[in-house]
Amino acid sequence: MKRSEWKAWLYLLPALLFLAVFMLYPLVDVLIYSFEESYNSASQSYTGIGFYNYSYILRDPYFLQALKNTLILVFVTVPVSTALALLLSVALSSIKPLRRLFQTVYFLPYVTNTLAVGMVFMILFQKTPYTNGLVNLIIGLFGMSPVDFIDGPYAAKMLVLCIYTVWVVMPFKVLVLTGALASVREDYYSAARIDGTSRFRIFRKITLPMISPMLFYLVITGFIGAFKAYSDAVAIFGTDLNAAEMNTIVGYIYDRLYGDGGGYPSYASAAAIVLFLIVLTITAINLLIRRRKLQGGDAQ
Repeated sequence: MKRSEWKAWLYLLPALLFLAVFMLYPLVDVLIYSFEESYNSASQSYTGIGFYNYSYILRDPYFLQALKNTLILVFVTVPVSTALALLLSVALSSIKPLRRLFQTVYFLPYVTNTLAVGMVFMILFQKTPYTNGLVNLIIGLFGMSPVDFIDGPYAAKMLVLCIYTVWVVMPFKVLVLTGALASVREDYYSAARIDGTSRFRIFRKITLPMISPMLFYLVITGFIGAFKAYSDAVAIFGTDLNAAEMNTIVGYIYDRLYGDGGGYPSYASAAAIVLFLIVLTITAINLLIRRRKLQGGDAQ
C-alpha cells in the first residue's frame, strides 16, 4: 500500500472508529439480544437462543397495532407531504419578490418544538365539555356533526396524526425543493418557451427531471423519518399510546425497555430488528427503482 493511501486511511480512522463504536457495535449487540430468550437484565442471563422473541412480538397485539399505525403513517404522509411541498415550492419560485419571506414563514414549524406544535393541534382538534374545538366549529358550518379527534374513533385520530406529521415535515421539504428549483438553468426554460411548449409540459419534461435527485432524497429520508415517528404521537395523544391505539414501532420499543410493561430488552431488540429490516427493504426498493429510471433515461 502506498504512503498516500496509508495517510488517507489515517484521516478516515477517527470516523471509522466512531461508526464502529456508536453504530456497528450497537447494531450487533441488538441483534444478539433479539435471539436471547427470557433475557434477565438484572442477572445478565437467558434461558436459550432462538426465534421466540420474534414469534412473540409478531403475535403481540400491541406490536401489530404499532406496525399498522406506522405503515399507515409512512405510506400516507410521505407522498402527501412531498407532493404538497413540490406544489408550494413551484408556487414560491414564481413569486420571486416575496420568495425569501414565504420561505421563512413556511420554515417556522420545522424549528418549533414538536411538543408545542402537538399541543396546538390537540387544542384545535380536541373536544371538551366546554367546547368542540376550532376544527369542529369549522366543519359544523357545513352541517356536519362534531367529531372527537383525540379520544374518538380510530380513523379520526389517525387523520389528526397524519395531518400533524405532514405539517411538521413539509417545511424542510419546501426549503430543499425551492433551492433545487432555483438551481435549474433558465436557458432550458427559455428554449422551451421559444418552441411554444406549455407550462405543464415544461414542468414534466424539464423541471421534474432536473430536480428528481432531490425528490428522491426527500422520499428516502421521508420514509426513514416516518418509520421513526414517536414524539408526534406523544405530543397529541399523551404517553399512554397503547390505550389510545396510536402507538408506533419506536414507541413499542421504548415501552418494552422503559415503560410500564418494560424490562424486556429481548422483545425490544427483536422489534428494533424488524423495524430495521422493513426500512432496509423499502430503501433498497426505492434505490432499485431509482437506478432503473436512470438506466431507462440513459437508454433513451
